[in-house]
Amino acid sequence: MVEGSTPEKYPASPAQLLSAGEPGPFQVLNPLAEAPILLVCDHASCRFPESLGDMGLDPFARRCHLAVDIGAGPLTEKLADSLGVTAVLAQYSRLVMDCNRQLMDPSAFLQFGDGILVPGNRNLHQSDKDLRAETLYWPYHTAVDKQVQRLRNAGPLPAFIAIHSFTPVMNGEARPWEMGVLWDTDTRLRDIFLEDLTAAGYLVGDNQPYSGKAPQDFTIDHHAEEIGLPHIGIEIRQDLIDDEASVEIVANAMHKIIESIPERLIRMGAGDAEKRTSFHDRG
Repeated sequence: MVEGSTPEKYPASPAQLLSAGEPGPFQVLNPLAEAPILLVCDHASCRFPESLGDMGLDPFARRCHLAVDIGAGPLTEKLADSLGVTAVLAQYSRLVMDCNRQLMDPSAFLQFGDGILVPGNRNLHQSDKDLRAETLYWPYHTAVDKQVQRLRNAGPLPAFIAIHSFTPVMNGEARPWEMGVLWDTDTRLRDIFLEDLTAAGYLVGDNQPYSGKAPQDFTIDHHAEEIGLPHIGIEIRQDLIDDEASVEIVANAMHKIIESIPERLIRMGAGDAEKRTSFHDRG
């Protein structure tokens, strides 16, 4: 247990996870945009439901990388705004419910990580897990699915881009990569991002510091890979996007790449030839 915290600070089994005055489980930006791009951010927020209190965690633990992908939410919002594309962002901390994990994965309700115990996730009853999944997990994934289907109906297959961030140091070892391009069986966006991020001056990891082939990558596997969407996971080192000015720099670099994707996919032969329309024409 984190020093200074006690189990009494959080209720074990709230009858209702979210109150009427709290934000919903997800946010959709530009929900009517038709550009064939969908951004998702599974770990955009460090918010805890009021009914769970602080889950037995001190303020640092509630805002560290275990609770949120630092900078990933603001970066996703900035890109959605500058590009005018649709984005779906989860609105509660991954410590409450990790939306990028299968429900049977123990890390969906993380109990321990990087020396931090999460008292609010210890000895959870199945009813507690079900409540969190029904309130946060499935509504988020349903929102993602609705946007995927809407964009598929609107034109070419949308490119599915998941935005995450990673810590500069893990297990006492510095990570040299500034960006990571995560992929599994689909190399279309892998090649684009590896080439262009490297050309922009970043040290880019090819399936580093994590691998897109790992089973933990639920969101991409569930929404994109299964139906053949062009897809990619992008990891940004957190010290590159930990304030507004830094987010602006990275967003500018990624904007140019993402803006070019629809036309480049067309040249690769991806999507429905009868529905191909310029990204710029779609606005």
